[in-house]
Amino acid sequence: MNDHRKIGRELSLFDTDPLIGAGLPYWLPDGAAVRHTLEEYIREAERRAGYRHVYSPVLGKRELYEVSGHWSHYSDDMFPPMDVGGEQLVLRPSLCPHHALMYRRRAHSYRELPLRIAEIGGMHRSELSGVLGGLTRVRAIQLNDAHIFCTLDQVAEEARAALAMIGRAYEALGVVPVRHRLSLAGSGGKYVGSPEMWSRAAALLTEALDAAGLDYEAVEGEAAFYGPKIDVQVADAAGRESTLSTVQVDFHQPEQFGLEYVGADGAKHRPVMVHRSIVGSVERAVAHLIEQHGGAFPAWLAPVQLVLQPLTEAEVPYAQALLDQCLDQGLRAEVAHPADGTLGARIRAARLAPYQAVIGPRESAAGAVALRLRDGRRPEPMPAAEVLARIASVVGARSTELWDEQA
Repeated sequence: MNDHRKIGRELSLFDTDPLIGAGLPYWLPDGAAVRHTLEEYIREAERRAGYRHVYSPVLGKRELYEVSGHWSHYSDDMFPPMDVGGEQLVLRPSLCPHHALMYRRRAHSYRELPLRIAEIGGMHRSELSGVLGGLTRVRAIQLNDAHIFCTLDQVAEEARAALAMIGRAYEALGVVPVRHRLSLAGSGGKYVGSPEMWSRAAALLTEALDAAGLDYEAVEGEAAFYGPKIDVQVADAAGRESTLSTVQVDFHQPEQFGLEYVGADGAKHRPVMVHRSIVGSVERAVAHLIEQHGGAFPAWLAPVQLVLQPLTEAEVPYAQALLDQCLDQGLRAEVAHPADGTLGARIRAARLAPYQAVIGPRESAAGAVALRLRDGRRPEPMPAAEVLARIASVVGARSTELWDEQA
């Protein structure tokens, strides 16, 4: 089975150290390249969809989370407060209270709605040591989060659009969800708000699922404390399910923070807050991608996209010149030096790279390369400029395919 913890360490993507602490992995250069590429894809997708990006601090006063409801419903999963200058500060367990305050800082008109703000921001969860594992359960999280402030009439369409964004991301990443779950309230005192609020929110999410043409399963007891949500479920190699992406409807926090907008009638109204995450936490998303692909990432996401393989020392200068061209085109490439082993050994060592370019005396003299694809295909030798352009085209399209035979 593909265990992301084993693969991640073997490929030097991430690791941990007892001096840093359990549940606090660090990212090595190749893992950081995967993470950075994923984050940039998310930001670009959000910009295209009309989101504005923000930054907010990982700390907040305890009072902030008392207002939001996190302190009374979620404090067991939060780190203890820190006494600083007579105030109690906590590491945030969620980004939504900060975004609610950003909305509240000025007056809004209905003409501005929906207002979409997004952030890939840090948050912290006081997970027990026994449940920590690799990147899937950590204490310091980078969350792909967004909040849409909209009118009641806009909620279903915004939720449907969020589901479409999630679907496009999964296609680019090669991720196949196992099911969509409509997570509803269960019994007990975990939840806030009236039954009418919950019923209305669930109806809006159901409308979005139906509009998207998605099959789903309604499950009680899996909702957030402030509202129901759509969970996009994925499974690891052992068949264990986890939630990767979510879309949530929240009537509670707009009420708690006194959020308003001026409607077409000139009166003040309460917006609805739609929480939306395309890939959830970056850590869990990368863990799933490692296991999904066994470390053989789609070309656009691979930490090293092209390995240049000079046959002998004589071809190294040409390989270095090609490396510079790769970097100029935004490709992640490296040269496998002949001193590091035989050509066969170097090719095997780089087997997870999407592309390898073998450079012998003939290719060097002709300004060409003999390309090897990860799936075993070997196109005819062609000019180096054409090879790099075609690789850049596949990478730029964020395709899961390695090669366009028609290009």
